[in-house]
Amino acid sequence: MSKIQLVTEAKLPTEFGIFRIVGFEFPDTKKEHVALVMGDINDDKPVLARIHSECLTGDALHSLKCDCGFQLATALRQISQEGRGVLIYHREEGRGIGLINKIRAYSLQDQGLDTIEANLALGFAADERNFSVCADIFELLGVKQVRLLTNNPNKIETMKKSGINIVERVPLNVGENRYNTEYLDTKAKKMGHFIVHNNEQHLMTCPHCQEEVPEK
Repeated sequence: MSKIQLVTEAKLPTEFGIFRIVGFEFPDTKKEHVALVMGDINDDKPVLARIHSECLTGDALHSLKCDCGFQLATALRQISQEGRGVLIYHREEGRGIGLINKIRAYSLQDQGLDTIEANLALGFAADERNFSVCADIFELLGVKQVRLLTNNPNKIETMKKSGINIVERVPLNVGENRYNTEYLDTKAKKMGHFIVHNNEQHLMTCPHCQEEVPEK
């Protein structure tokens, strides 16, 4: 496979501030990824950054089965508050198995399997994502040092192996609720994610208004 290329960019005003949206594409497969960029990221100062894997159900449909939508909004808000940073929108839905297979995995979870067991039952690995492309995107953007917003040690390890200088891990524990506690437990216990529970209170923080919303 050929290396990903930067192909276009434009201004993107959002509720979190004005970003540049930068489009990337593999010349042979036409597989696309994007990055949202704010401020000057090409100096020698560490850049606050998030690698966010695509999650239609969480990001756009506000599903409570995961913490993805909450993490996306919180990361964009934190980048905006700093006035500079990068969010790579890594387009590998369902930990790389695709949207329809993700829904199939949801169905298996409805029957009692956890997220990893469901992926394995469908014939996939626990996580099919390839984060190395994100290192290429950081390089194309001219990012030299990264403060990575993540709970996932695999993202950190992959970036370091790919030559990206991760100077700090910034925790991103948001969005816990009674529908995703077991999902978060599975990520912590089976995938080694750095999960901090919300004192078992199961309060959701609205990703847009930042107000705590008790469950009914």
